[in-house]
Amino acid sequence: MVARPLDDRQSDPTSEVAPGASPAHDSAATEHPVDLDVRTGLFIGGRWVPGPPARIEVFDPTTERPLGSVPSGDTGAVDAAVEAAALALPGWSSTTVSERADALDAIAAALEERAEHLSRAIACEVGSPLPFSRATQVGLPIAVTRAMAVAAREFAWEEPFDRALVVREPVGVVAAITPWNYPLHQVMAKVSAALVAGCTVVLKPSAEAPLTAFALADLVANLGLPAGVLNVISGRGVVVGERLAAHPDVDLVSLTGSTAAGRRVMELAAATVKRVTLELGGKSATVVLDDVDLEGVVPDAVMQCFRNAGQNCSALSRLVVPRRWLPDVERLAAEAASAVIVGDPLAEGTEMGPLISSEQRGRVRELIHAGVDGGATLLVGGSDPPVGLDHGFFVRPTVFSRVTPAMRIAQEEIFGPVISILAYDGDDDAAVALANDSPYGLSGAVWSADPSRAERVARRLRTGRVAINGGRFNPRAPFGGYKGSGLGRELGSYGLSEFLEVKTLQR
Repeated sequence: MVARPLDDRQSDPTSEVAPGASPAHDSAATEHPVDLDVRTGLFIGGRWVPGPPARIEVFDPTTERPLGSVPSGDTGAVDAAVEAAALALPGWSSTTVSERADALDAIAAALEERAEHLSRAIACEVGSPLPFSRATQVGLPIAVTRAMAVAAREFAWEEPFDRALVVREPVGVVAAITPWNYPLHQVMAKVSAALVAGCTVVLKPSAEAPLTAFALADLVANLGLPAGVLNVISGRGVVVGERLAAHPDVDLVSLTGSTAAGRRVMELAAATVKRVTLELGGKSATVVLDDVDLEGVVPDAVMQCFRNAGQNCSALSRLVVPRRWLPDVERLAAEAASAVIVGDPLAEGTEMGPLISSEQRGRVRELIHAGVDGGATLLVGGSDPPVGLDHGFFVRPTVFSRVTPAMRIAQEEIFGPVISILAYDGDDDAAVALANDSPYGLSGAVWSADPSRAERVARRLRTGRVAINGGRFNPRAPFGGYKGSGLGRELGSYGLSEFLEVKTLQR
C-alpha cells in the first residue's frame, strides 16, 4: 500500500484551497498557514461525499485567524455513515487478527511518514508547542497504534473453560467521539482498538479541531482499507454526537469529553441498551510526602500541570504538600511558573502556547477570578494576558496557594494553566484524604524518598492511574478513571477488551 503525501488533497476531491490571512509573525520559523484547508466532503463508505451546506469554521488559536472549515454534519449524514459501517462489519470482522494488526502497522507507518507535517498542523490547530506536538501530539498516537497491534497479536482471543470455550468477538459498530486537546492521540486510542477488535467505526472529531481527523481520513483512503471500516463525520455534539449515541445500529459509544457530556451519552445510549466507554474530566493531585527533595519535585509538579497549556484531562492541577513546607513550596512553584516561556507554538523555545478558543480562555479567566474571590492566595499569573501577547487565546501560567477543598478551584476542572497548592497536617492519611476529596479520579502522582512508601500511598488513591516518583506514561498500560472520570479503560489489552463481546460455547 503506497500513500500519497498528506498535503496532496486529491484524495478528497471535494476539498478546496482558499486564500487565508497572513501569518502573525514575520519570521519563517513561526510562519502560520496562509492557505485555508476548506473541506466540503465527509468520509463515508470509503469515499468523500458532499456534506451539508452548513459550515464549521476552524481558527488558529495563536493568530485568531481562520485555518479552514469543515461541513457541519446532520442526522442524515450520521445515518449514512452508520449504514456504511454496518455494511462493512461482516467483512471486516471476519478478517484475521493478523490482517487487522497489519492494517494498524500500516496506519502507524503512514502517520510516521507524515509526522512533521502533522506536528506543525496540530501546533497551529490546537496551539501545542512544536516539540510537544512532535513528541506527544503525533509521536504518542503512533506508539499507541503500534502497541495496539502488538497487544492484539498477544491477546487471548479464545479460552478453554471447563466444558466450554470462551471466545471474544467484535462488539459491532462503534461511535468514537473525540475532543480537541489531543486531536490525533484520542482518535487513535479509540480507532486502533476498535479496528483491531474487528469493529467498524464512525468517528466524530471535535468541532474545535476537526482538521486532523480529516487528514487521517486522507491517509486511510490512500491505504485502501475496506470501504466503510472508518467513517469521519464532523459536526456539533448536539446534532451528530447525540444522533450517534441514540442510533439503534450503533453498538458502542466511546467518548472522551466532559463529565456532563458523558452523562448525556449514557442517557441517550440507555434507550437501546448499548455499551459506553467514557473518559471524562479530572482534578488530579500530586501528593508530596515529607521526605522528598522539594527542589527537584515542585518544579516538575508545576510543569506537569502546564503541559499543553493545562488542557489535559489528566492534568495534575492540585499540589498537596506538608503545611510546614508551604513557604518553600510557594517559592519554588512561583519560580517555576514565572520561568515558563509562553508564546507562538511554532517559535523556538516556546514552552506553552495558547488555549484552544476564546470561550475556553474565558472560562479559565472566570475560574481564576473565582480563586481570588474565594480567598486563595495568587502567587503568580492571573487573568490578564501575558505581556506582549495581546492577540491569541493566551493565559498566564497561574499558581494559587492556601487553597482549601471547598473552593471552586480545588473541585472544578479548569482545563487551563492553573495549579492549586493545598496543605495538609499530620501523616500520610491526611494527604490521601485531601487528594481523594474530589468528584474525579483519573490520574495522580506521589513523591517520596522511599519508593515502597510512595506505592503504599498510591494504592490508597481513588484514581485510575498514579505516577510514582515521576513514573512515565506507558502506552500499553490501561488508562481511565474512577468516579466522575468515567467508565472503562483505553490502551493496551484492557482497551482492546472494551470493544469485544464475550461468548461462551458450551460443549
